[in-house]
Amino acid sequence: MYIVNDICYAGELVEDIRVTEVKPLRGRMMLVTFSTGEKRLFDTTLLKGSAFEPLKDEKIFMAPVLFHGVITWNNGEIDIAPETVYVESYPYEEAAVV
Repeated sequence: MYIVNDICYAGELVEDIRVTEVKPLRGRMMLVTFSTGEKRLFDTTLLKGSAFEPLKDEKIFMAPVLFHGVITWNNGEIDIAPETVYVESYPYEEAAVV
C-alpha cells in the first residue's frame, strides 16, 4: 500500500508507468503494452466492485480508450490506474512463429 496526494492505493508503487497500447482479448483478458516496453496480460474478470460491472458487456469491454496513459471505458466512466494494471498482470512473451 502507498499514499500519493493524500490518496491511499493498494499494491506497490511503480513510478511513472503508463499504458501505451491496449488490446482486448477473449475472456475479458487484455494485452497491455507499458511505457517500459513490456507487454503483459491483464484479467479484467478479477476487478471487483460495481464500478466494473459494465465491463461484463462485451461492447463496452471491447472499446477501451487510452487517456494520458490510463485505460478507460464508457466515455471515461470506468478507468483503472496503470500501476494497478502492471502489478496485477502477468508477463507476456510472443510465441515464435516457425
